[in-house]
Amino acid sequence: MDEVRVAVCTVDPITRAGLVNCLETRPGLTVVDSGADVVVACFHRFCSGALAALRGFTADAPVVLLVNGIKEPELLAAVECRVVAILPRAAAADERLGEAVRAAAADRAELPPNLLGPLVSHVERLHREVLRPDGLVAGRLTEREIDVLRLMADGLDTDEIARSLRYSERTVKNIIYAVTRRLSLRNRSHAVAYAMRAGVI
Repeated sequence: MDEVRVAVCTVDPITRAGLVNCLETRPGLTVVDSGADVVVACFHRFCSGALAALRGFTADAPVVLLVNGIKEPELLAAVECRVVAILPRAAAADERLGEAVRAAAADRAELPPNLLGPLVSHVERLHREVLRPDGLVAGRLTEREIDVLRLMADGLDTDEIARSLRYSERTVKNIIYAVTRRLSLRNRSHAVAYAMRAGVI
């Protein structure tokens, strides 16, 4: 297993010390100050201070967020800060954190379906109430790509998407690969976030 370099983002030194200690006990993870593959951010709440800390963090890497609660309007801001996985703070003490970090490093991390649903609802409302009245529309995505991304946002896996659209699994994988490559998107969560920001799902 390749070593994963992890940077830590918090707003207080006590949380940082505890999180560093949790990460250093995980095999295959090394805490670094620069050149990180993944950022692990930990906050009591996803408040303005937490958002400012994430936005000010210099590491250009996917973020695993540890927070006990996140509200619907905050989800979009989190995704824009490269958050690819959200876990409860208690996950710092078990194997979920290590698994999420390794998945993020391999571009396999996904936001859980129960968070994607509210995120979709929030962006749909934003599109309906803000973008559409001003005549703003999204481009660069085909109808077929939008159909696949919409089902991904609903939490369906590749096999379920293929069955729903009557495509082969290979076709679905090719569509997802084409979208992420053409638009320079990091992974499936990033593709869904792009489509939501564009207002097409």
